[in-house]
Amino acid sequence: MATPGGKSVLFVCLGNICRSPIAEAVFRKMATDNGEVDQWRIDSAATSTYEIGNPPDHRGQACMKRHGMSMRHVARQVTKEDFMTFDHILCMDESNLRDLNKKASSVKNSKAKIELLGSYDPEKQLIIQDPYYGSDKDFETVYEQCVRCCKAFLEQHS
Repeated sequence: MATPGGKSVLFVCLGNICRSPIAEAVFRKMATDNGEVDQWRIDSAATSTYEIGNPPDHRGQACMKRHGMSMRHVARQVTKEDFMTFDHILCMDESNLRDLNKKASSVKNSKAKIELLGSYDPEKQLIIQDPYYGSDKDFETVYEQCVRCCKAFLEQHS
């Protein structure tokens, strides 16, 4: 948990093995580099059950390693508690957004602000496309988008 008065962010995609763990690792590194990591609770999750218990995709791990970051994450699904305990839930595409808003509507004490991570992109790339069926280049694109978006998000919420 974050320190008292701390902030929290949950990154969400379909399976929690490609986009959201990349975003989580990028944000954690940025918060660490800024000396703010202790002020944040940072995690990622899936809208689906497809990959629960699995590590991040090996292509995403290789991409992050090239950028000097590691991902230590096990895929999990978003829970009702997440909507009550996270300040921000940032997702990757409209399908994630629909699924999250639907789930949030059934949570009485939901406090999370649910947004597309891409809404923070200074280059206005609103959707972070799923690289699962793509190439290493697609994972690099996800990484670059996450860097831009996480930087802007952190600047706005520091």
